[in-house]
Amino acid sequence: MKNELRWKVAQAAEIRWWQNYLNKKPKEDYLEWKRKYWNKLLKEIDLKLSKNEQVLDAGCGPAGIFMVMNEQKVDALDPLLDSYEAQLKHFKKGDYPLVNFHNTPLELFDCQPNKYDKVFCLNAINHVADLDLCFSKLVEITKPGGCLIVSIDAHNYTLFKHIFKLIPGDILHPHQYDLGEYQAMLKNKNCSIEKTLLYKKEFFFNYFILVARRD
Repeated sequence: MKNELRWKVAQAAEIRWWQNYLNKKPKEDYLEWKRKYWNKLLKEIDLKLSKNEQVLDAGCGPAGIFMVMNEQKVDALDPLLDSYEAQLKHFKKGDYPLVNFHNTPLELFDCQPNKYDKVFCLNAINHVADLDLCFSKLVEITKPGGCLIVSIDAHNYTLFKHIFKLIPGDILHPHQYDLGEYQAMLKNKNCSIEKTLLYKKEFFFNYFILVARRD
């Protein structure tokens, strides 16, 4: 119940965050910057995308990595997609005719097992309501031998991690864990972690990208 309430509060705050963040950013300038950001990320994790691969962008937000996938079969899901389209001029589903969008939380995403060659969950796993269920689903829908790419904000200090669990010091993220705990969650779901990339350093959290292979 506590986690569910924190998730609902986080979802409401997420919309407000995007509205404030994009308020004075011209649409085309922002989208071009975001495309460059995603291409740079793919290059830095040295991940090749083949033509016609099945790809999922889970928790895609209004400007997810789906933006730079023009030769793949892409599904993108987020429980706030309809709200983004209604309230943000920067996101219109019609701008991405090759992407299948799903306005649903990951927990309720109806998908056959072993479907995707690559599954991305970027800037999103900290936002879900049921963390264990979502990790299980991400692994389940990845093909054996397929790739799961997850980015996380991981706590640097145990003391602050416990404080943030008790009080909403980080309102956008209902889950508070460190790097080792996130890595263990993937390993316990029959995944082998191939890369752990430190992408951004901050005081409370470091931002990591984990590239895992489903066993």
